[in-house]
Amino acid sequence: MSGSQRLWTALSEVQDPEMPVNLVDLGVIYGIAERDGVVDVDLTFTAMGCPASDFILDDVRERLLREDGVREVRVNVVWNPPWTAARITQAGRDALEAWGLAV
Repeated sequence: MSGSQRLWTALSEVQDPEMPVNLVDLGVIYGIAERDGVVDVDLTFTAMGCPASDFILDDVRERLLREDGVREVRVNVVWNPPWTAARITQAGRDALEAWGLAV
């Protein structure tokens, strides 16, 4: 598994605190880059002022820091392009529908 894929897989273990879906399947992770033990993550939120934003940022940092060789995580919150439900993967849609949400 490539370094980048390993980090995407790690973030697929981080659940959104308000919905039963992980951040990767929710489509809020826009990009991950690693260089010399420093990981840069571009992510967004489903809405500005998301009440769970601090929890999500902490969870992303904490999970990536558990990966071998990762010594620093820098999270960049981006708003462009804006998040839409079209970014949700099929697995994410299935999880949300099972929870009773239409997507």
